[in-house]
Amino acid sequence: MLYEVVHAILPPAAKLIWRPEVEGLENIPSDGPVIVASNHLSFADSMVIPFVVPRRVAFLAKKDYFTGTGVKGALVRGWFEGIGMVPVDRDDTKSALESLDVALEVLGRGLAFGIYPEGARSRDGRLYRGRTGVAHLALTSGAPVVPVGLIGTEKLQPVGARAPRLVRVTVRFGKPMDFRGRLEGVPAGRARRDVTDEVMAAIQELSGQIPAGHYNERKPTG
Repeated sequence: MLYEVVHAILPPAAKLIWRPEVEGLENIPSDGPVIVASNHLSFADSMVIPFVVPRRVAFLAKKDYFTGTGVKGALVRGWFEGIGMVPVDRDDTKSALESLDVALEVLGRGLAFGIYPEGARSRDGRLYRGRTGVAHLALTSGAPVVPVGLIGTEKLQPVGARAPRLVRVTVRFGKPMDFRGRLEGVPAGRARRDVTDEVMAAIQELSGQIPAGHYNERKPTG
């Protein structure tokens, strides 16, 4: 109910104010499970994508956002629940693994799940090597992957900024990628790596970013 109320108000208002340029929206299936895999430039990415996609896209968010107390805690919790976020302890290895189970549960209900294969925001604008969680989800669930290229969101809400700025961004959705059957005759680890690399190549083509060639290691304070 809260999600429906928030999405009836915020996306139209946000699109009117920021006027994002959206390309390839027809590539998002209107129903059924789908993995929305995007590059990651800003804290605002997890709001930009759900605001422009006509169906609900669930992203993971730090559980701290859901455990605050008092009026402020209630408002923060209501905001993140209202835009479809799912709480997870991102700094705990076990919980990070369990988050994949949460994602599979979301996909199992025929919903859309958003993921950043890089794992953390790019602070220098380059596209980092993808981690294989996206491939695990695709190969386990059979859901298609829609690659996304975000452009300009690092200017919308730079690292450290408390509020979004009035700048235009571009959101490009690529064609769905179907990886069913890719485990046949291929070692699971190799299949996950190959699928992840294909997804990242599609994201790079959409975003135009320079590949970093290595993983983006999360900063302790990040």
